[in-house]
Amino acid sequence: MLTVATAAIAVGLFGIPLAVGLVQYSLEDQESVLQRTASLTARSVQSELARGDAPTVLPDLPADVVLAVYDGDGDLVLGDGPEPAGDEIGRALGGRGSHATIDGNIVVTVPVTGRHDPDGAVRAAMPVSAVYAGLVPIWLGMAGLAGAVLVTVWLLARRQARRLATPLEDLAGAARRLGEGDFSVRTGRAGVAEIDQVGGALDSTAERLDALLARERAFSQDASHQLRTPLTGLRLRLEAALDRPDADLRPALVAGIAEADRLERTIDELLQLARERTGRGEPTDVDALVRELEPARAERLAVSGRGLVVDVAPQLPPAAASAAAIRQVLGVLLDNAEVHGAGTVRIVVRESGEALAVDVTDEGAGPGPDPFAAPPERPAAGGGVHGIGLPLARRLAEAEGGRLVLGRSVPPVFTLFVPAAWPEAVVEPAPAEPEPAEEVPLGR
Repeated sequence: MLTVATAAIAVGLFGIPLAVGLVQYSLEDQESVLQRTASLTARSVQSELARGDAPTVLPDLPADVVLAVYDGDGDLVLGDGPEPAGDEIGRALGGRGSHATIDGNIVVTVPVTGRHDPDGAVRAAMPVSAVYAGLVPIWLGMAGLAGAVLVTVWLLARRQARRLATPLEDLAGAARRLGEGDFSVRTGRAGVAEIDQVGGALDSTAERLDALLARERAFSQDASHQLRTPLTGLRLRLEAALDRPDADLRPALVAGIAEADRLERTIDELLQLARERTGRGEPTDVDALVRELEPARAERLAVSGRGLVVDVAPQLPPAAASAAAIRQVLGVLLDNAEVHGAGTVRIVVRESGEALAVDVTDEGAGPGPDPFAAPPERPAAGGGVHGIGLPLARRLAEAEGGRLVLGRSVPPVFTLFVPAAWPEAVVEPAPAEPEPAEEVPLGR
C-alpha cells in the first residue's frame, strides 16, 4: 500500500499542475480566437460604418461566440450585446482594444478604425463555462490514465511483494529449522542478489555446523572408546585383588590410583583437545615425552612377558604440536600394540625431513587392510578388533598439522609425523637418517 500511496502522490503532483495549466492555456487560446474573430468582423463592417450605414451581415462564428457591433456613438447596430454599452466599448471607441472576464464571460473588444477616429467597435464574448466544458473530456482522460497507472503500480507492487516475501519466508523458516538443530536445511535461490547472498551465507553456516557436529560426535565416540582401556585396566586390577582376599591389597590400591590418575589425565587432555582443535602451544620435547611413557608401558608389557625398546635419535628439534595430542596418539598406538600385538614393542623417534617421525612397531600379525576405518560396531576394550582408537588418533594428528600412517602391514609399523619446531636461524641440517620402514599402501 505504501508503494501505491507514493505513486498516487506522484501522479497528483504531476496531474494537478497539468490540469491547472490546461485551464490557463484554454482560456488564453479562447481569448486569441475571440481576438481574431473580432478583428475579422471589424474589417468586414468598416466600410459600412464609415458611410454611416448599419451592417447587416456577420461572418461565420465559432461555436459559443457572441458578436456585437456598435457605431461611433456606442449604439448597438448588429448582433447581441449589452445596451447601453459598457466601459469596454468606451475604451474601444477611444482606440484601445481590451480583453477581460465580465459576468462569467470572456470579452474581447476591438475598435473599427476610421480615417481619423474609430467609426465603431466590435465586441466578441464566450462563456467561461464553455471553456471548462471543453476540458471535461481531457480531464476524464487524465483521470483514467492516472487510475490505470495506479492499478498498474498496485499489480506490480503485489507481484514484487510476492517475489520478495516468498523467499524471505523461506529464509525465516530455514533459520528457524537451523536454530532447532536441523543442520541439513538448505535454501533455494530467489533470483534476488541480496536474498540469494543471505541464503548462501545461511547454507554455509548450516554446512559448517553440520560438519562440526559430525566431527564432534565422532570425536566423542572415539574418545569414549579410548577411555575404556584405563577403565578396564583399573577394573582388572581391582578384581584380581578381590580374588586374593588374604594378599596385601596395597600394591593393587597403588596401581588402581595410578590408573585413576591416568584416566583423569586422559579425560582432561581429550577435553582440552576437543576445545582447542587447532591450537598449538609451546613446542614439545618428544624425547622427554617418550621417556615419561616408558616406565609404565614397560611394566605393563613385562606382565605378559614382553619387552619395550625405546630408541631416540640425538639432537632432535622439538615438535610443533601439543604434548597432549602426541601423548594421546602414542597412547592409542601402544594400547593397540599391547592388546592386539605380539613380541617386543619398539618406539623409534627420528628426524624425517622437516618433521619428526615416531615409529611404533611390534611383532604381531598386523591390523588388517584399513585400520583407520571405524568398525560398524565397537566392542568393549580388550575385545578382539585391532584398531580401536586409531580413527581418533589420526584425527588428533591431522588437527596438529601432522599425519598418522601405517608404514608396513606385517609386522605392523605405525608412524606418527609431526612438524618440527626449527629455530629461526637454522644451520644447514644434517642428512636425515634412513627410515626403518618404507611407507607402503595399506593392505599390501
